[in-house]
Amino acid sequence: MGRIKQKGKAGAAKAYITRSSAVKKLQCSLADFRRLCILKGIFPREPKNRKKANKGSSAPTSFYYTKDIAYLAHEPVLKKLREHKAFAKKLSRALGRGEWSSAKSLEENKPVYRLDHIIKERYPTFIDALRDIDDALCMAFLFASLPSGQRLPPELIENCARLSAEWQLYIMHSQSLRKAFLSIKGVYYQAEVMDQTITWLVPYQFTQSIPSDVDVRVMLTFLELYQTLLGFVFFKLYTDVGLVYPPPLDVKKLEAAAGVGAFSLQEASSTSTNPVSKRKTVEVDGRKISGKDVRQTIKSITASLEDAEIDTPQNDRPSPLEMTHEEDFVPHPSANSAGADTSLPTLKMLETLPVPISTSLFAPYTFFLSRETSRSIFEFLIRSFGGKVGWPASSGNGSPVEEEDLSITHVVIDRPIASLRNETAEEKERRSRRKYIQPQWIVDCINSGKILLEDPYTQGETLPPHLSPFGEYEGAYNPIAGPIGSHVEPEREGSEEEDAEEEEETMMEEEGPETKGHHLKQVLEDATLDPSALRTAELAAEAAGMDYDAFEKELSKLGKKRTKKEQVHGGEAEEDMNKMMMSNKKRKLYEKMKHSQKKKESERSVLEAKKRAILARGEQETKKTSG
Repeated sequence: MGRIKQKGKAGAAKAYITRSSAVKKLQCSLADFRRLCILKGIFPREPKNRKKANKGSSAPTSFYYTKDIAYLAHEPVLKKLREHKAFAKKLSRALGRGEWSSAKSLEENKPVYRLDHIIKERYPTFIDALRDIDDALCMAFLFASLPSGQRLPPELIENCARLSAEWQLYIMHSQSLRKAFLSIKGVYYQAEVMDQTITWLVPYQFTQSIPSDVDVRVMLTFLELYQTLLGFVFFKLYTDVGLVYPPPLDVKKLEAAAGVGAFSLQEASSTSTNPVSKRKTVEVDGRKISGKDVRQTIKSITASLEDAEIDTPQNDRPSPLEMTHEEDFVPHPSANSAGADTSLPTLKMLETLPVPISTSLFAPYTFFLSRETSRSIFEFLIRSFGGKVGWPASSGNGSPVEEEDLSITHVVIDRPIASLRNETAEEKERRSRRKYIQPQWIVDCINSGKILLEDPYTQGETLPPHLSPFGEYEGAYNPIAGPIGSHVEPEREGSEEEDAEEEEETMMEEEGPETKGHHLKQVLEDATLDPSALRTAELAAEAAGMDYDAFEKELSKLGKKRTKKEQVHGGEAEEDMNKMMMSNKKRKLYEKMKHSQKKKESERSVLEAKKRAILARGEQETKKTSG
């Protein structure tokens, strides 16, 4: 006899737990439960049968895995939250009684929790943490641009600004930036750090306001986790390149709006400064061995190896060419392969591969930013690609290049051309040496990977379209493409005869059935369907006065047209049969995919029609002006 199953004690009712039951089991408030779920990465689940999971009830509620809630019960952060709740009660009691000394001691011993262990649990390796910092960077840059107030303390904004500056410093130092895009939301950046592609968004420097309908507490909980994560990641990145973390900050430069220039990068010293480590001794077999003894032993071993190399005859040593030849990888074809040459890439081959984007794109140039351009954005872009940049004193302190410097090659300006009346000869000569460009030129050069011509981007010119470098869907509308119809369609390549046949067919249709013989066309179509009716079609064509060559041409044209129709109908029938074999879920997904494809095609056709109309209008205006 099998074990008797009790209702609500097995299956979905046991695997899932409602939110109210989870809060009651953990003995915490709803706000603390939300915070724990965000920090630990636990989110609601959707059971297959909500009624079974809710023990027969159909009331709407959120479900969680029972194992996840049991995992939360042993969380150290939950223990600290309970201690903080008791601390708040004691503090309010002490303040109510006027016990100021006890209240001060309670405030000094306030329970504080740390999230280091959560970072180590959620990200076992450094690459896992590096892959997940996109949202963390977006959140840090967002809060760095927000104003401080009651809901956002100034210390939080300063910490986010510091993390943002540290990330920009590392990207500029390592020259890891690859793409940038100026959008309506802000500036999208994409960098490549340790073979990982990282994309983040930086808002523009406008006056920001927090909407009243936004739950800031949830965002602050995410930000609390992200700040700890970024601290771990930045420490690893800085130490790997031999830099001190955190980078030293000059408070005077920061107060003078120096921005990223207020931080200075310092190389970490390789020698240890701890005197205790130098005097450390280890006892081995009853004998004390110090670090000095270990170093002397290593030196003696190295000297003995060098003496042995000297004693070795010169002829017995392998030549460098032989050594490199032995180190090369020699591929051996597999017995299963059919003689295919499968050469695996070696380290030498990978080193000889070209770098896709030049990281020193702006190295030969010196830029000067006008006061109306965003200094933080373009300083970061230019310095990330090896360029030198300066700005006026009104944009901040710490500019390495003055406006009168003769080494300036480009001036980034974003205002219309003004008439210069009282310009001296020196200013005219200086202006002739420099190139005045609009800010979009810098971003387009980075995305294209080369220095573009400055003529379309000069001051006062209408800029070319600024396209996203992050890749659109295949077949998307490209505004910088050639005129529509200038390229050859793939299905019409080398089909001049078919074009002529279609023109003849349209001419026959326009001339009407009286002149060209509607009955003859019907007979020819019957001949393509039934080969026995071919003799009848020949007689009808001879009676109508059609020569044999025209008859053969018309017959082949009708046959091709019929074959195309059959292929189209056959493809539709095959597609319908495939849809019948799909499950309901897959069929709906397929229909959604086809609907989205048709929607994209219609959007592209609308944009192409607009472009066609604009080009036609421009041609008419040029004809009027020329006439």
